[in-house]
Amino acid sequence: MKNQLFTSKEIAKGFLESRFDTDHTFDVCVKEITIKNLPTLTVYISGLVNGDSLTKLLANLQREYDEEIDDENVYFEEHFNYHDKEPVTSIDDFLLGILSGRIGFITLSGYAFLAEFRQYPGRSPEEPDNEKVIRGSRDGFAENVIQNVALIRRRIRSTELRYQMHRVSTYGQTDVVIAYMGDLVNEDHLQWIIERLQQIKHDGLTMSDKSLEEWLFKQRFHPLPFVRYTERPDIVAAHLLEGHIAIIVDTSPSVMLMPVTMFHLLQHAEEYRQAPLIGTMMRLLRFGAVLLSFLLLPFWYLLITNEHIIPEQLSYIGISDKSEVPLFLQLMIADTGIEFLRIAAIHTPTPLSTAMGLIAGIIIGQIAIDVGLFSSEVVLYTAISAIFTFAIPNYELSISVKVFRLLLLSVTALFGINGFFIGIFAIFTYLCALKPMKVPYLWPLVPFFPKAFLRVFIRFPMSDDALRPYIIGAKQRKRA
Repeated sequence: MKNQLFTSKEIAKGFLESRFDTDHTFDVCVKEITIKNLPTLTVYISGLVNGDSLTKLLANLQREYDEEIDDENVYFEEHFNYHDKEPVTSIDDFLLGILSGRIGFITLSGYAFLAEFRQYPGRSPEEPDNEKVIRGSRDGFAENVIQNVALIRRRIRSTELRYQMHRVSTYGQTDVVIAYMGDLVNEDHLQWIIERLQQIKHDGLTMSDKSLEEWLFKQRFHPLPFVRYTERPDIVAAHLLEGHIAIIVDTSPSVMLMPVTMFHLLQHAEEYRQAPLIGTMMRLLRFGAVLLSFLLLPFWYLLITNEHIIPEQLSYIGISDKSEVPLFLQLMIADTGIEFLRIAAIHTPTPLSTAMGLIAGIIIGQIAIDVGLFSSEVVLYTAISAIFTFAIPNYELSISVKVFRLLLLSVTALFGINGFFIGIFAIFTYLCALKPMKVPYLWPLVPFFPKAFLRVFIRFPMSDDALRPYIIGAKQRKRA
């Protein structure tokens, strides 16, 4: 038989105890039990299995009467009355199954089986903190890949929903699931992802999905995100139905969606939980926040340092109290200081973070004005710029916008008006040149698709017969 991996149960026990070094590893259990009349060796990781289910099942398999065993394979199949078991044909697959949370059984003559009793530790589904909605579902992904795929399956009850399982890295052997709709997915995009996964040669994906993103896209020092992260199953389901591909990484509560453009990163579920007109207004405000977050500080600095171009009607935007500290340095310190506040809030326990933010934002800011370090206008415009940055729904994109803002501010300080416009042109050219997965990052603005561009800004009613985005390359553009 192909599943006879060892010549006897005793040899198998010695091999497993040696391989797992059970004298120095407490969570690997190698125990002898009896399935009716068949002596059997069980192997499992104690923290990854459902002990209650295993105990109940084995309690019903105790010896009841003497019976001769002609064929151990047949005997085990008949008496181990459990739906999810399978014979194993290689030692590597047997060991990997155990390390993944399955239970291994080895019979008296060395026949090997695996049974599904996985119960990964983790939290229950709950609404993600960074993607809250006023009205809508409150479930969210957790760190359990099996649970996450079930949350998506619950929303798409179709036989076309596919889940491809891959194991990535040498030591980590991380479970990576590629999710897509079989009748919609772009085969070129799917094949590109599979080939990139197969090229990964590394110890382990210690940072799970973020590590995988860098391996897939060879991101290097590009500041912009090339995938969309989400912890909401409804967002993943909506993208799958458009023809996108989702990647679910075990131990991560975030799911990666690809291919995406920059405008995908600016979407939010709340737009689709409100009336189309309200959703459109929210979308326009969000797009305006992106532009103002990027341009407000550099443009204000340009006006203040070139007062002759300020119209008389806008004279109030100037600085009333001059400071000994150069204006450019004030802006850099203030803008960077807000980033320090954000980092401090992340590292501060939740009950204290609000108090810390109030102290730093109000008291320190006021004292800085009183001692002459900052002008009051610098604090005002920096705070407004920070608010616009926080209005960007995608965290990775908001940090990238901040980096571009500081670069534009620096170029403006060095070269004046020419530097301001050259900086904008250089950043826009960089965005136009980005094509992750051969998808233009600024589509449908560059290249320009008028109808698709209109749908970027207007949240049309769901009853409209909208086509799937052209850039995704779905097999069926018309929705059912």
